[in-house]
Amino acid sequence: MEPRYAPEAEAYREKVQAFLAEHLPSTWEGTGALEGEALDAFVDQWRKTLYENGMLGLSWPQAYGGAGLSPLELVVVAEEFAKAGVPSGSANDVFGIQMVGNTILRWGTEEQKAHFLPRILSGADRWCQGYSEPNAGSDLANLGCKAVLDGDEWVLNGQKIWTSAGHLADWIFVLARTDTEAPKHKGISFLLVPMDQPGVEVRPIAMISGESEFNEVFFTDARCPRENVVGEVNGGWAVAMTLLGYERGEAAAVLPIRYRGELDRLTELARERGRHTDPVIRQRLAWCHSKVEIMRYLGMRALTKFVAGEHPGADSAISKLYWSEYHKVVTELAVDILGSDALVPSGRPPTSSFQTDDPGAPNSTASWVGTFLNARAGTIYAGTSQVQRNIIGEMVLGLPKEPKPA
Repeated sequence: MEPRYAPEAEAYREKVQAFLAEHLPSTWEGTGALEGEALDAFVDQWRKTLYENGMLGLSWPQAYGGAGLSPLELVVVAEEFAKAGVPSGSANDVFGIQMVGNTILRWGTEEQKAHFLPRILSGADRWCQGYSEPNAGSDLANLGCKAVLDGDEWVLNGQKIWTSAGHLADWIFVLARTDTEAPKHKGISFLLVPMDQPGVEVRPIAMISGESEFNEVFFTDARCPRENVVGEVNGGWAVAMTLLGYERGEAAAVLPIRYRGELDRLTELARERGRHTDPVIRQRLAWCHSKVEIMRYLGMRALTKFVAGEHPGADSAISKLYWSEYHKVVTELAVDILGSDALVPSGRPPTSSFQTDDPGAPNSTASWVGTFLNARAGTIYAGTSQVQRNIIGEMVLGLPKEPKPA
């Protein structure tokens, strides 16, 4: 069976392909063929091109600067962008458009929508996520960052950690404890906080790959307006879970395209290294092929719900668990194919610490080893694999909850 999209979706696909043909050079090979300043310059210019042509916030209502496209049209765009090897925005757009933007659309007031959403699309505001803390990672509801109302402002004190792209952002959406007497899931609020103020300090964290895309963020009497609460005061847990659903689930139908491209590149690496005739290597490649195909069908199932207008829910944990555990295995295979060369990586490194290297990336040892190291983080960020299994067991399969500690 080979599922196909409806004729109207394929007609829209032609429009997207025409847009890409018009705005990309004829020699375009994908962002993986660029690095350093050339890559940064392209991404900046490409984001401007997307904004000027109404290709950001595609599912958002036109009243807020979006294109008002259907869910299926949105996925068609994402598929074609992935195939062409171009980003759908900048690094912070994952947090601005996909996460907090979609969350404001669902939970925000009309004033919040009118103010924040156009600024997110234009790039005037760049966002990052303030969820995890040193003592509240997997147990997110154990967070201790506090916000106290002082007149017309919230005053924040505490720490956040693993803040991706925090050094590039000027706004942060923060889960803060606003009622210390309530049960830990009940006394949390979702706040929108400006980072360009004296009470906010960002410190980079050096990762095993040598990059510093993660950060610590410290709040010392930092402030945000009273009206910058999304949802109800002390009702931020439901808002936070909505956002995590967008983080984990919306890309389920698109990620398999990137993993397919990565696997094709790995198969070529095996040929280049003369390992493609090794029966063990062939068996492991076949295993990876089967997993990418399964991932594709999982994505199609998610797409079916998306098209039906369902918001991402607990079952988005299935996709997140699946791709993150798979990516550890496929990158381990890459290192095994490289052999001793993996001990001394050389050439172009991966341009991102998340998921695969960019489409069109060379088969350099640095690219594969860097991606191998980054893959470990995939089973931790956006909820550890253990948390995903608990969500699936308890909220999807209806199994009994784990006993709570005393």
